[in-house]
Amino acid sequence: MNFAYVAYNQERKLVQGKMAAMDKESAAKLLAHNGFQVLSLKAQSKLFAASGSSMFTPKVKLGEIILFSRQLALLLESGTDIVTALELLQDQTTNKTFRGTLGAVANDIRGGTSLSGAMSKHPKVFSPLFHRVLSAGEQGGNLETVLRNMADFLSRMNETQKKLKSAMTYPTVVAVVAVLVISILMIFVLPTFTDLYRQLGTELPTATKVLIAVTDFSTSYGVFVLGGLVLGIVGTIAWGRTPKGRYAIDKAMLKAPVIGRIIQLSDLSRASQTISLLFKAGLPLPEIMIQAQNATSNKIVGEALGEVQQELIRGEGISGPMSRRKVFLPMMVQMVGVGEETGKLDDTLATVAHTYDMEADDRIKGAIDLVQPAMTVIIGIIVAFIAVALVSSMYSMYGQL
Repeated sequence: MNFAYVAYNQERKLVQGKMAAMDKESAAKLLAHNGFQVLSLKAQSKLFAASGSSMFTPKVKLGEIILFSRQLALLLESGTDIVTALELLQDQTTNKTFRGTLGAVANDIRGGTSLSGAMSKHPKVFSPLFHRVLSAGEQGGNLETVLRNMADFLSRMNETQKKLKSAMTYPTVVAVVAVLVISILMIFVLPTFTDLYRQLGTELPTATKVLIAVTDFSTSYGVFVLGGLVLGIVGTIAWGRTPKGRYAIDKAMLKAPVIGRIIQLSDLSRASQTISLLFKAGLPLPEIMIQAQNATSNKIVGEALGEVQQELIRGEGISGPMSRRKVFLPMMVQMVGVGEETGKLDDTLATVAHTYDMEADDRIKGAIDLVQPAMTVIIGIIVAFIAVALVSSMYSMYGQL
């Protein structure tokens, strides 16, 4: 969700801006950790948050942010100052939105604003996680290294998203085509045969009677069924955007067979990568947990990370609170414990993220291998039933004639 805030910063200046967070409580915690004294914090409706003109402006893709991070790191390492580097990258980009954003960031830096502070004014392009990591890099004097680490992090996230999308593409296309073909048969082709059978008045096999009944129902009530399905889908989407609906759907998705484990692995991998990146950048653990909570896409995992953060503040560490929550898998809990003992939490969680990514990939491939033959069998059964019903009715009519 997007939130608009009005607050005092660390210099006691009144500032206003926008930020993305899972809920209002997470947004307030993140602002407090960044040194803001919040005066007003309001959620923005997704329907009216964007202006009419922004609806037609090109979005900045994740791949463009990754390339920008690597190029900016390279320019800074070569001794180019930040403003000049931003102007060079601004001239190279073909995305109008990104070009305008980089120009605005460069102007703010000329006015005395830091790079992370200037980027924080553009939450739709640079996520809160992005400019917070850059802020840590600015304070630590290793901005180039942080930019490269951020590019690697975003690149892994982008690859995971592409794999999930490609995994869902084939089954979705096959399902849509199958539904269209069967719908055309039921609405336009089969009614012709059913009228012929009624005119002949012959005794028909059971399979043909069932097919005629289904065809009559589709012809008479198909529009209403389709309308009901559309309303159901729209209603589910609208309900899923409410806090209770999002929570219920995310909980059900985690418990779903096959796909539930994939979602859990993907979210835990994302959380591990986020914690590893921020720990390497030098951020304090309480703030790291808040950022990890905001970065996750599943409400259940995010809630669990928020609870771990609260217990971390009370001095219970990370591995202990994680071990009391089933959403965190044993390997992650054990590796976090090792990281806490050795002080290499970033390395251990990077290993966890890599392992979970590999397991998720294997499970995605396995799911595709199961879905493809299953859908083929289902479609084959439906087509075979229609063919048997038509052929058996023809033999029955020939026999009776």
